Amino acid sequence: MMKENLKQNIGALIAMVFLISCGGSGKKDSGHGHDHGSGGHEEEIRLSMEQFQSMEMEIDTLSRRNMSSYVVSNGQLEVPPQNEAEVTAIIGSNVQSIQVIEGETVKKGQVLAYLAHPDLIQIQTDYLTEWNELQFLELEYKRQEKLYAEKVSSGKEYQKTKSDYFSKQGVVKGLEAQLGLLGISPEKVQKNELYQKIAVRSPIDGYIRLVEIKVGQFVRPEMAMFEIVNTEHIHADLMVFEKDVHKVKEGQKVLFTVESLPGKELEAVIYSVGKAFEQDPKAIHLHAEIENKEGLLIPGMYVNGKILTENSSNMAIPEEGIVKQNDKYFIFQGELQGDGEDQEWSFKPIEVVAGVSDGGWVEVSFLSPIEEDARFAMNNAYILMADLKKEEAEHSH
Repeated sequence: MMKENLKQNIGALIAMVFLISCGGSGKKDSGHGHDHGSGGHEEEIRLSMEQFQSMEMEIDTLSRRNMSSYVVSNGQLEVPPQNEAEVTAIIGSNVQSIQVIEGETVKKGQVLAYLAHPDLIQIQTDYLTEWNELQFLELEYKRQEKLYAEKVSSGKEYQKTKSDYFSKQGVVKGLEAQLGLLGISPEKVQKNELYQKIAVRSPIDGYIRLVEIKVGQFVRPEMAMFEIVNTEHIHADLMVFEKDVHKVKEGQKVLFTVESLPGKELEAVIYSVGKAFEQDPKAIHLHAEIENKEGLLIPGMYVNGKILTENSSNMAIPEEGIVKQNDKYFIFQGELQGDGEDQEWSFKPIEVVAGVSDGGWVEVSFLSPIEEDARFAMNNAYILMADLKKEEAEHSH
């Protein structure tokens, strides 16, 4: 059930009621008395546009929310393993220059840094030497093959040349593979075009999360140079305790919040439910695809969520938009009246039945039907009711 005593600042309340009263708010008598059929009053509160803005009134239609059938679940934002990359050096070398900064967006294949080291020159000269020897052995192998076919030379000489040729071919192919990993073109090396530096490139699209090197630093092959993350497929990784596991399944909606978007509720849909328990605490992981990605969503951010276990929903209004008076609950229907500078807002109290309260919202149902596009005050219901009662008291005297 909703809290009867909303957290209101009494001083602000008195000042606001004084502002409304002095500003010419009033009541309008319909001449028909209380409308018991609709549960409403005959009075209405009128606010000038200045009063409306100074009170920071919020007006909207009522929305439907799942108020009670949910499982509380916490976790963090994550990305699939294929959307994260840790970039290392293929060979021990020195950082000659760094081309990116942390937070920068990069494309797959984009240069992140350049490396240089004598070993890079050495592997190219080794390849060039072995490749030239292979060219000689290939000619000799073909010559011996022809002589052997014509029975001019012995088979022993032919077999030795053949063995040397294929052995050298294996060495050259191995060095070519190493050059390929380093991003060096074997064809250019064959033309004596040696690379003085090599480029370190991004293996995925994403943004630079970490730069862990400095210019001039020697980096070993196992050392991480950059961390890259692609948040396109960022999702919520939630944990559900053993007692609630039977309630969750794929396809259910999740409502959650993150600290980087205060007051904003994001939505996700469960696409995978874990099949193994973690022991401390005993819970399973589930993954939910975020439907309305916005703002800064970074892997590792804490998630506070609710898994909606049923599809039923009910009309609801924020707690600041409903007030209790004489054991009855009221919300205020708002209507903009007048034209130009004479425009003002009128608010009429409508009696409702209050249901469960959850997450700052209260379930409401009406005693009689309302129009679908009817708009209501989402806040300051306590102040509006106080002013209404003040007007009634003055009128009675």
